[in-house]
Amino acid sequence: MSYRTAESLRSVTLDDVRGARKTLSGVARVTALEGSRYLSRLVGAPVHFKCENLQRTGSFKLRGAYVRIAGLLPEERAAGVVAASAGNHAQGVALASSLLGVHATVFMPQGAPLPKVSATREYGAEVRLHGQVVDETLAAAEEYAARTGAVFIHPFDHPDVIAGQGTVGLEILEQCPEVRTIVVGMGGGGLAAGIAVAVKALRPDVRIVGVQAEGAACYPPSLAAGRPVSLRNPVTMADGIRVGRPGAVPFGIVGELVDEVRTVSEDELSAALLLCLERAKLVVEPAGASPVAALLAAPETFGGPVVAVLSGGNVDPVLMQRVLRHGMAAQGRYLAVRLRLTDRPGALATLLGVLSAADANVLDVSHVRTDPRLGLTEAEVELHLETKGPAHCAELGRALRDAGYTVIA
Repeated sequence: MSYRTAESLRSVTLDDVRGARKTLSGVARVTALEGSRYLSRLVGAPVHFKCENLQRTGSFKLRGAYVRIAGLLPEERAAGVVAASAGNHAQGVALASSLLGVHATVFMPQGAPLPKVSATREYGAEVRLHGQVVDETLAAAEEYAARTGAVFIHPFDHPDVIAGQGTVGLEILEQCPEVRTIVVGMGGGGLAAGIAVAVKALRPDVRIVGVQAEGAACYPPSLAAGRPVSLRNPVTMADGIRVGRPGAVPFGIVGELVDEVRTVSEDELSAALLLCLERAKLVVEPAGASPVAALLAAPETFGGPVVAVLSGGNVDPVLMQRVLRHGMAAQGRYLAVRLRLTDRPGALATLLGVLSAADANVLDVSHVRTDPRLGLTEAEVELHLETKGPAHCAELGRALRDAGYTVIA
């Protein structure tokens, strides 16, 4: 049974979004709109965060999942639902199904972060781990639906799901009536499409900018070709928007209503996540930080007031640690340096004294004495340092060279 039925290919209207809002009353939170003074200074106009990372289950996905499942016929509910997801959609379907008394089976990749797997189970879904990538997991879920009669709940390619996500747009217009630009991350396009339907119907003057990760940007080539085009191997840390092909329904809406689609690098995503944590005190996953990355990359190109949709906050702690370190490195606040010194008592202490005098914070030290590359009296040291920015990194390099050390990398 394919999910691309005639029903799934119908368009989405403002009335659909308004109906979805009624369905979600008492279920989904009206999430906060928080101002960002730092980004406002960069853009030269007010910038606000729409905090869907604080939504129930930690992302906007509950909205679309609940509306889709609530709209099922009694016999469809009795057959149960099935979904495929690396995390956010899985949790949205799990909680929505639990609230509606529907059995949910969720297929997740074998490498899905353990916190997301655990949360999905705790929300009441039966979790099955299958495949290494989401495409394999998706195929397994579709096969299960065909075999058992369970209704497949697609993460973005259905009008009910898009209508549910569009309620974010209605809230933005009410919370920030003067908004001129809305920036939203895009994977398959369901959230951007839903917001565009709601906002453009009421405020056609508002500019909507979609943001994709460079390594998983399926929309630019698809829009250029005039049809959904598949990426061979989408790669990005932002698993929430790591989608290889646009959905048929959102693609038509995005092509008509979204004004521009931009891409951001992994470095820019890391810096954005770090900014959200440090400046806004908000835990945001890389996909949710993609609008912030776009604002940081070219702040002068956005007309304000701007609303950046922080779509989710479900980030694996291990990934968070790596991304924060990567973000610090991208901002010149983290430096890895390898050098050689004479292997004698006190040599390492002397080196650390040079770094201390230059006001560097040593995070980690690796000291190697036995290596074929080293001379008899040589040792190699690799240091990971916390610094104050690019200028401080350059100052540290000069201090080491002035002290007589040979810096290898």
